[in-house]
Amino acid sequence: MTALVTGGAGFIGSNLVEELVRSGEDVIVLDNLQTGSLRNLEGLDVEIVTMSCNDIPRLDVNADRIFHLGIPSSSPMYRDNPFLVGEALNGFVAVMELARRCDARVVYASTSSLYNGLEPPHREDMEIKVTDYYTEARFAMERIAELYRKLFGVSSLGMRFFSVYGPKEESKGRYANMVTQFLWGMMRKETPVIYGDGSQTRDFIYVRDVVRALILAMDSDYNGVLNIGTGRAHSFNDVIHILGRRLGVEVRPRYVENPIKNYVQHTLADISKAEICLGFRAAYSLEDGINEIIQYYTTCIRR
Repeated sequence: MTALVTGGAGFIGSNLVEELVRSGEDVIVLDNLQTGSLRNLEGLDVEIVTMSCNDIPRLDVNADRIFHLGIPSSSPMYRDNPFLVGEALNGFVAVMELARRCDARVVYASTSSLYNGLEPPHREDMEIKVTDYYTEARFAMERIAELYRKLFGVSSLGMRFFSVYGPKEESKGRYANMVTQFLWGMMRKETPVIYGDGSQTRDFIYVRDVVRALILAMDSDYNGVLNIGTGRAHSFNDVIHILGRRLGVEVRPRYVENPIKNYVQHTLADISKAEICLGFRAAYSLEDGINEIIQYYTTCIRR
């Protein structure tokens, strides 16, 4: 079995590739390295193709399974460059055309940001509002996936990831998860800056759980979209408190006025559908995940 992982040198992708290689799978990584890094793949026996998903039509490759994670993955990226919407959609069509040619199943990254403006807990059957470029791109991808299923029988599953954090986020820089950004700042003895009063909440999910969900999704025959979260929400203040306790430091954040329009105040996944369709339930608590990333990033800095 050969798996193609787009965005395989990125944060979630490289963690997935590591697990696929460990399980004995042949892996092809496709990544343009904009928010990925070859360092994330060091020591892994994989084929690496450095290109954009939009270039897939000229790629001579066969794959039994396609994990499509090579998509610009942060709302600020799209605010800065609205033309990323077209790039993301063209890349997705290229992936679906490859899947059609290879008769491959596709598991792809969608986002919980689609629930912006909706009251939690968030369910897959909620009516999605128009909020920003990023969510419009992801929602269109979900509809294109359904189109390919109806027209050509391409099997696919979109994963509406909630707030994913974990090892190998360094190359994402300012687009990394807030848990990780808070940790990096505190390790540099910087005062955390929080928009508002810190009461905003996220359903934070550790990347190892996300990797397990991706593999379960690929091994399933379910088509459509699923929430991938923990079913529990924590505030930014909670995160700062846990990090400070684990690091053994007293932290007093600096609270500033929120400058972002359409800011997502709360996210919380209804995970009942993923439990039924995949048998998936997150194994890591926020405390467990924070313990692991402290160990990982402390080791990276020392190295």
